Order: sequence, then C-alpha cells, then structure tokens
Amino acid sequence: MTNAADARQTKPDWSAVRLHVVTGKGGTGKTTVAGALALALAAGGERPGARRVLLVEVEGRQGLAQLFEAAPLPYEERRVAVTPDGGEVWALAIDAEQALLEYLDMFYKLGPAARVLRRFGAIDFATTIAPGIRDVLLTGKTCEVVRRRAESGQGPGHGHDRVFDYDAVVMDAPPTGRITRFLNVNSEVSGLARVGPIRNQADAVMRVLTSAQTAVHFVTLLEEMPVQETLDGFADLRAAGLPAGGVIVNQARPIVLPEDRLKKAAQPGGLDQAELEAGLAPVGLADPEVVTALAALAAEHAQRVLLEAEQREALAATEAPMYELPLLGDGVDRVGLDLLARELRRQGAA
Repeated sequence: MTNAADARQTKPDWSAVRLHVVTGKGGTGKTTVAGALALALAAGGERPGARRVLLVEVEGRQGLAQLFEAAPLPYEERRVAVTPDGGEVWALAIDAEQALLEYLDMFYKLGPAARVLRRFGAIDFATTIAPGIRDVLLTGKTCEVVRRRAESGQGPGHGHDRVFDYDAVVMDAPPTGRITRFLNVNSEVSGLARVGPIRNQADAVMRVLTSAQTAVHFVTLLEEMPVQETLDGFADLRAAGLPAGGVIVNQARPIVLPEDRLKKAAQPGGLDQAELEAGLAPVGLADPEVVTALAALAAEHAQRVLLEAEQREALAATEAPMYELPLLGDGVDRVGLDLLARELRRQGAA
C-alpha cells in the first residue's frame, strides 16, 4: 500500500501563507508538529540563512520551551533553534494579561497605570468575565507579529533585507473542539463591543484570519475519535468562513506486510501457521509457541493497518492536502524534530 503523501509532488502547498495555525485533538502531538513545521519553514528557501519563523503558543503550558529544551519562555520573542542552513526559529509565549497591558498602553496611553490595575486583579477579572476578550488579545498579538514590518537595524530582522520581521508565523493553537470559536473573534466580541478600539481590533484580526495569508492545519492520529474531530473541525471552520489548511497525520506506523499478506492475516484464521513455520525454520524460529505468537502479531498488525486505511479514506473527504509523519520510537528530541521537519518539506507542507 502506498500513502497519499508518498505520491504527492514536493512543490510547497502554502507558499502564500504567512500564518500557520496548528490544531488537533489533545494527545495527537500538535505542539510537536507545530515545532516541526516551524523548523521546516525556516529551512531552505530562496534566501538560505535568512529565513526566520516565529512559533507562538497561546495556552500558557510552556510546551514550546519543553519541546526545544529551553528555559520557560517570557513574554518576549526568543530564538530557540537554528536550522543547518542558518534559518532561525524564534518562540513567543503569549500571555493574555501582558497582551492586555500592551493593548491598554497602545490605545489608551495608560502606561504604569495599567500595571496598577493588574496589581488589583482587574486585568484577570476582565479576561475571566469576558473570555472573548482573551481570545481577541491572543489572536491579536499573533496577527500583530504577522503584519509587523521589518525595521533595518532593529529587532529580530536586523541584518536581513526583508519586508516583514518574520517570513512565517506558526501558532500552537487550542484543541480542535475550540479552534473555530477561538479564531472567530468577531462573534466572540459581538455582545461586548459593537464600536470602539476592541471592535476595531477584532475586525483587524479577522482580516488576517480570513485572508489567504492564513491556513489552519489539523493534526490527527489514524484513530476514530481524532479523525472524527478533524472532520467536524473542518466543517465548522469552513462554515465560519475561516481558511482550512492541510491534514497532518502524526505517528503513522510502517506497514511491514505486503498487501496480499495483510488481507490474509486479517481474515479469521490468519496466516497459514504451517507455511509460517516452514519459513521460520531456516533461522531457528520454528518453535510452535513462537510461530503462534508471530501469527497473532501479524493478525493484529493487519487489522490495525486496514482500520487505518479506513480512517485515511474518511480524511480524504476533507479534500485537503494530507501529510504523514512517522512514529518516533525513541521519543521526540531535536534530532526527531529535524526528521519530522524534513518529512514535512519532502511532502510539500513547507
């Protein structure tokens, strides 16, 4: 069996996209995939060594710091990785309170007075009673970085001839079940502010999020629940007019039996044990218990492969580009992240 990703062209699918939003059901590895995508986007390109990507998180888990084995990230942009050809990945943990302080200073010139509000808990109170404002702050800060123009000799873009500070921004976003509400900030603030700076901020955010600059990618495993959540997420996103991106199948396991053997192993009775025993005899593994155990493993493998094929077929209904990342048996470290990044580039995701 050949995966759809193996047959795809290596031409990048998202060359016009500057904001990659990565979501997925909990436990699918969306933070890992977001990190790998950032590395993939930073590597190569027309300007080797000059590509810069910002990776942002909005859930306050410090998952990016753990992924790149760095110290906890403050509310500032810090470089966390360099690709072999000199591309850079920077990271930012967006804090809603800090973003609100920045927002109050920018639009209302409160300066130190805003910090007094924080000391008395007013900032936390505001974001708790109006969660829509929190989402506007988190998405707003992300979109501000997407739009930020490079200034010669200042900031992360120092020394590079670029239009924007970052060539791309990758957001490690909330899980699939919350992603449409999180991104659809206009509906979230409609009952809070119909005019004024908050409404203007929400409108500016939506102009970025609904444009061709943005793509929302779904990370999934080839299991029924995450696949169904992915299908539901695509439907919700499209109904809201938000730009769906690709499907990234994570932790795909290798297929170790040819197609005819898979079908036979999955049937009642499985593989012919006498035939299996004869094949194992030359290597000294013809013990009946070993043969029985291997036959059972073959049956389990075949059933899983066929079930995964059904899930791939279900995902094809999204009509979105699909990419597959291998299961890393030794866990995810920087070497593993680089491997996943290469796979995403090879398959055309970056």
